[in-house]
Amino acid sequence: MNLVLTGASGFIGSALAERLCQDGHSLLLLSRKPPAEKILPQRRWLIWQPGISGEWAKSIDGADGIINLAGAPIAGKRWTAAQKETLRASRIDTTHALVDAIRKARVKPKFLISSSAVGYYGPRGDEAVSEDSAPGNGFLAQLCVNWEAEANKAKDLGVRVALLRTGIVLGKGSGALAKMVPPFKLFVGGSLGSGKQWFPWVHLSDEVGLIKFLIENDKAFGAFNVTAPNPVTMGEFCKALGKVLHRPSWAPVPAPLLSLMLGEMAEMLLTGQRAVPQAALGLAYPFIFPHLLPALQALRL
Repeated sequence: MNLVLTGASGFIGSALAERLCQDGHSLLLLSRKPPAEKILPQRRWLIWQPGISGEWAKSIDGADGIINLAGAPIAGKRWTAAQKETLRASRIDTTHALVDAIRKARVKPKFLISSSAVGYYGPRGDEAVSEDSAPGNGFLAQLCVNWEAEANKAKDLGVRVALLRTGIVLGKGSGALAKMVPPFKLFVGGSLGSGKQWFPWVHLSDEVGLIKFLIENDKAFGAFNVTAPNPVTMGEFCKALGKVLHRPSWAPVPAPLLSLMLGEMAEMLLTGQRAVPQAALGLAYPFIFPHLLPALQALRL
């Protein structure tokens, strides 16, 4: 297929681009600042500025599908008013621009696969949440609701839309583990807060694998929890991480200290969601790593 991918220079996007190229797809990668690397035959970078027309918008015409992974890192900075606006714009404005380009295309793509997050559900305690669960409250939940609403506008244009409510992606050297592993290696690792909050994890191989599955399955539409079918609590996760690293998990970060350090963003780390991938299991997606310990061991941390 001829596919358009945003967010291709990121943690998930770069792994996905590699896999799609291996499968023989041709990729057009949209970036505000394309990396200075050799352009391979199956991938081409284009500079794009959402809201400003250009060659990137014309490339939507005739593409087989779009995978939208663009968005500023949610935990990159403290959630000031300015940072919240950056998070909104990098998601909602970007998605709006893609849907607008689809609207103007003479030959429209068959599908739009667009990012979201399990933050859609907000703090839910021990409640198991599936794709049928109602959205929650708070900044992150509302951001996801608005983000998904923008992507869903493509349905009115005859485009199949799948939404990726992604959990915490586990990959070596990047993402959450890049921040969690170093303290453990220094023997000061431990859970955040009480450790009782749910930790909706997924291995990078399944993040990429499920997106590939959604690309290839024309019956796949609507929201998908991109999480392993066996969620764990923060305490259980840290215990497993310590076991893999041969380190103790004994130094929790108290909730008040985390709130003082991170402000409103601390809530995201101190609550969590017991998200289950009901939609993916319903379509018989075969999870590579359904259980946590084998997933961590495979990363060779």
